[in-house]
Amino acid sequence: MRIVSLTEESKQNLLENLLKRSPHNYGEFEERVAAIVEDVRNRRDEAVFEYTRKFDKAEITADNIKVTQDEVEAAYKEVDPSLIEVIRKALVNIRSYHEKQRKYSWFDSKPDGTMLGQKVTPLATVGVYVPGGKAVYPSSVLMNIVPAKVAGVDKIIMSTPCDAQGKVNPSTLVAAKEAGADEIYKAGGAQAIAAMAFGTQSIPRVDKIVGPGNIYVALAKKAVYGFVNIDSIAGPSEILVLADGTANPGFVAADLLSQAEHDEMASAILITTSEDLAKKVSEEVDKFTQQLSRKEIIRKSLENFGYILVAENMDTAIEAANDIASEHLEIMTSNPFEVMTKIRNAGAIFIGEYSSEPLGDYFAGPNHVLPTNGTARFFSPLSVDDFIKKSSIVYYSKQALETIHEDIEQFAKAEQLTAHANSIHVRFEK
Repeated sequence: MRIVSLTEESKQNLLENLLKRSPHNYGEFEERVAAIVEDVRNRRDEAVFEYTRKFDKAEITADNIKVTQDEVEAAYKEVDPSLIEVIRKALVNIRSYHEKQRKYSWFDSKPDGTMLGQKVTPLATVGVYVPGGKAVYPSSVLMNIVPAKVAGVDKIIMSTPCDAQGKVNPSTLVAAKEAGADEIYKAGGAQAIAAMAFGTQSIPRVDKIVGPGNIYVALAKKAVYGFVNIDSIAGPSEILVLADGTANPGFVAADLLSQAEHDEMASAILITTSEDLAKKVSEEVDKFTQQLSRKEIIRKSLENFGYILVAENMDTAIEAANDIASEHLEIMTSNPFEVMTKIRNAGAIFIGEYSSEPLGDYFAGPNHVLPTNGTARFFSPLSVDDFIKKSSIVYYSKQALETIHEDIEQFAKAEQLTAHANSIHVRFEK
């Protein structure tokens, strides 16, 4: 990996390079995606079937687009029972963590005749998109469905690509069943996002779409936002390790590679105060890469977006970490909890050398759907909050309104909204 001294100039160059990974910078695909979205909106099922035939080589019709109970049962027979057990153990942790995020309605009444409050209502229907191209991610199935279930969403549908024989990956089906998906459809890509956004004869319209995907999926979510809600427009995966000279270079290298293997656009960054650690981590990265199955992807990822930055001191390193606002941030220092208190921007923070990032991907419980491309400056991980909406509650008695009605009328008249003022005034005409 390249080793660079951390300066204001090198940091700005890095930030500019990382921004190239953003889905917002792929305008050449937007017109193509927009055409697919509009086609599905107009021709509905017919368009979805045509795009599935074109991109997935599968003959999908109204009769077989929905996954049947028989297909789910067949999937259970194909998946290793030990993996099913692991999925169930992970579900316990994920569900327990998200149950602590539940929000409840509240009401505050006062003796003066007023009552204010907030009514919390789960979304009625949510669509979960699950990719099925280069890799299969049953863990993402769990992370997207569980918070929706905990929130109390009435209906959770899932859409995922099938193979040329019309078959969905068995582990994806098992994860969906275990997590609580109500319906599963065989549709992928931008056409699946459009189908869930607008509804077709076979696929119901949803209120919100969540889940990861390729650039076409990301741009399709961007295109339908406003017709439905979405979780985010996610970019490629990324990790930043903040370390001093006490860190284990083998651990650091292994964790950097855990994200670099996702795809060629993934980012893996080490910021350290130790030149010695920087050199050792670079050597360990080279050694591990030779042994890993996705070595070609890793090499391209590190060549494009892999950095080791050497900082003068930990305060400078922390400042850079906050500016980068990484999706995953690992802290491997002699005082990791003290460093953690100074971190403002990160999707998920992993503290200490035994809190490796894949722990969060699969098992610990917090959600692994995280803000990318610096959006951790203002976005949060997927949570139960993403599957609820809040309504304000207002009640005033006649007596309570009477004491303030002139104030409201004056405010309305100041904005030249005389109908607003009259709406209050008519209630107290002599």
